[in-house]
Amino acid sequence: MPVTALLACKDQPNAYVDQMFQSLRILAALSAASLPVAGSAAESRTFRTDTVNVQATTLADGLEHPWGLDFLPDGSAIVTERPGRMRILSNGSLSGPLQGVPKVWAQGQGGLLDVVAAPDFSTSGMIFFSFSQPGKGGAGTAVARARLVRDDGKPRLEDVDVVFSMARKTGKGQHFGSRLVFHSDGTLFITTGDRGQGDRAQDMADSAGAVIRINPDGSAPKDNPKPDGWLPLLWSKGHRNIQGAAFDPVWDGLATVEHGARGGDEVNQPQAGRNYGWPVISYGVNYSGSKIGVGTAAEGYEQPLYHWDPSIAPSGLASYQGNMFPEWKGDLLVGSLKFELLVRLDRDRAGKIVGEERILEGEFGRIRDVNVAPDGSVWLLTDQSNGSIIRLTRAD
Repeated sequence: MPVTALLACKDQPNAYVDQMFQSLRILAALSAASLPVAGSAAESRTFRTDTVNVQATTLADGLEHPWGLDFLPDGSAIVTERPGRMRILSNGSLSGPLQGVPKVWAQGQGGLLDVVAAPDFSTSGMIFFSFSQPGKGGAGTAVARARLVRDDGKPRLEDVDVVFSMARKTGKGQHFGSRLVFHSDGTLFITTGDRGQGDRAQDMADSAGAVIRINPDGSAPKDNPKPDGWLPLLWSKGHRNIQGAAFDPVWDGLATVEHGARGGDEVNQPQAGRNYGWPVISYGVNYSGSKIGVGTAAEGYEQPLYHWDPSIAPSGLASYQGNMFPEWKGDLLVGSLKFELLVRLDRDRAGKIVGEERILEGEFGRIRDVNVAPDGSVWLLTDQSNGSIIRLTRAD
């Protein structure tokens, strides 16, 4: 909506107008921040892509394995560190660790994982975050909600409430998932890994290897799928380890990327009540080189929309709908841990993936998360002991 049109209807009690005003405030704050770096001198570099030149600016460094990031209405961003810390990047400066974060099981791939602001954050102040929750037998993926309080200059979490917890804990240190995505209907998608025990992805009484869908209070939505034997919170099953997820307007639903074994990383559009096959079918092989399951296809199991062989180890996914890079409009952006790059999946007007471009290979390290800011810039997290927040803007 043009700014003049927005201002003309500013006094109307319309939720859509309110939302547009909020987006405008965020855009203005982000633009004003242009952003000095927390922890080191500002550094910008320009890179050529197939369609546009991009400028990559380091906004912050010194983060220990940052994992998830989301934007807040005032133009700041909230970011997690896997060992169990949460910070706020505001006006180019990182806060100290927030108080009130619950204890996490920071072992292997476990720790403090994704974070997302509630759709009504501007009034409720609520955020949701995922973490490896310690318990009997080890740990499992969990999700909590909390109120972010910043009124005295010491940001903290209050009223922490766990709204989802994987019942079966294990001491294995891999495959926790875990991305959080709000649907436009207000429900929350949660992705979980198989916890390194592939058979759990085919156990419909187990929340591992799944996409979970809950109401914000943790209850099961009444319109969740109800195949025989399925837990009420399940949306889809047969997933190995989904570490990238986003709501995609092109497909009008959830889009995900998940790790295969040796080969077989997948892009999926998880549908209600569907089984995506792991470990019965896969386009990869075991790390030993042996065959997985029955092969690449079998009746009753969904096919991926796209897959990689060799694996890129995908983590972080965004559906690009911004205005800064119109050349990328409608494409999917995927982080790669293994090859240390950003993948742009080119889609045609029907939403079919027709090709890919690999960007920034080896320039910044392992890309853990990908986010699109309200101004259309792309923000990346690098998964390293001295991890960074990188902002991509247009350079031409």
